[in-house]
Amino acid sequence: MRIALDAMGGDYAPGPNILGALEAVELNPGLEVLLVGDRTRLEEELQRTGPLSELVQIVEADGWVGMDEKPTTALREKPNCSIARCWQLMAQGLADAVVSAGHTGAVVAAGLRTRLFLKGVKRPGIAVRLPTLKGSCILIDVGANPAARPEHLAQYALMGYVYAQKMLGVAAPRVGLMNIGSEEGKGTDLYRETHTLLQQSVIRENYVGNVEGRDVYHGDTHVIVCEGFVGNVILKVSEGMAEFLLKTVGRTLLKQLSTERELAQGTLDQLTDQFHYRESGGAPLLGIDGVCIICHGSSDHRSIRNALRMATEMSSHHINAQITELLGSTI
Repeated sequence: MRIALDAMGGDYAPGPNILGALEAVELNPGLEVLLVGDRTRLEEELQRTGPLSELVQIVEADGWVGMDEKPTTALREKPNCSIARCWQLMAQGLADAVVSAGHTGAVVAAGLRTRLFLKGVKRPGIAVRLPTLKGSCILIDVGANPAARPEHLAQYALMGYVYAQKMLGVAAPRVGLMNIGSEEGKGTDLYRETHTLLQQSVIRENYVGNVEGRDVYHGDTHVIVCEGFVGNVILKVSEGMAEFLLKTVGRTLLKQLSTERELAQGTLDQLTDQFHYRESGGAPLLGIDGVCIICHGSSDHRSIRNALRMATEMSSHHINAQITELLGSTI
């Protein structure tokens, strides 16, 4: 397994990216990581790591995309920037996967430029795994396509269905369509038309219809489909709410404890780690011919290490082959 890592992507790059890559290859001897970025900066960082630096390779790139840049403009002006080079390496067969904590829009745009879509896929979508009261669920799309059409959402449902089967271990995942109400006929034309397509799709027996925002964390639905704008809002609100609740409840609880305070603090710390985004590493961009994991901009070395692990797991589960087979069926 050879992974092209956008070493310049992220708020704190390249340090955490390099450390995460070194930890990953040390844990998995069969993994090869290509650090894509500014050679001078990467070599300077690697000099501090000692002999472990021999476990990774550097691939030169011409600049990188900043978080404040417009993706299309940046990629046009810097066609060989770090994220573009990662996609080029995968398109050339020199890498099996791409991992980046850089500008999400740039990651998706660079992928669209290579046209590395699976057969039949119209638009790729980002799938994120969320914790629920009954395990986990997959939310797709969370930002790749904010201007989706009904056929895009229908394909997201199929791709999310396969992903949930392989990564959640659910034989027959229940699929829902995010809407403003569960009743028939709710929502805009986009959601009403998507609802009709899913009722006629190959997964119609597992399609439960419209679901509401409050249903996300109940765990009754394994895959929830929405357009990228809505999905991104759900994801960001969820992250903020989780942090708010853990800190607020933690402070209130600890104030009431006179004994076993350290034990309670340790339990809260474990909960925080369990639900933190760094534990999953990132979210896959489903629908491409290869593997792409998009990480949080503030990813630390643990996030990068886990994202590299996720890329390896996705490849080993042959998820793309299953998606292609399902899309080959009549929707």
